[in-house]
Amino acid sequence: MTEPRWLDEQEQRAWRGLMATQESLAAFIDRQLRTRCGLSHADYQVLAHLSESPEGRLRSFELGDRLHWEKSRLSQHLSRMQSRGLVTRERSQADQRGAVITITTTGQELITTAARQHVADARDAVVDQLTQAELRTLIAITDKVRRRLAALGAASGD
Repeated sequence: MTEPRWLDEQEQRAWRGLMATQESLAAFIDRQLRTRCGLSHADYQVLAHLSESPEGRLRSFELGDRLHWEKSRLSQHLSRMQSRGLVTRERSQADQRGAVITITTTGQELITTAARQHVADARDAVVDQLTQAELRTLIAITDKVRRRLAALGAASGD
């Protein structure tokens, strides 16, 4: 086994800073959504994808792909959301095998309210803290890392 290429001080500071920022931002967003709207961040993601889809509907596998969730996680989460009246599930008319997930009126009302507050939180925590040049740099960095992660996922069979 070969010795790993250890991170130098600057690389370690960047890596740990990225991890800490990711964790803090996720906790902040989740806390704000729960406190203000009674939604988890996961609820918000599901409702956002459905609300942006034609007729507020998506096939279950499409929703899972967009969220990057495993089938079991999606199924369990949708069951909880369905019991709260935020989404409905029905068999696909196209093939009778898959499920179609639809946002309910209650879910649509919640995501409309939550989105207004969510964008204000995103602005307050990140967007308005950066210059236009920093935003362009952030976009370039996140796009580059996501492309690499996609390539690594494809290489590993994910």
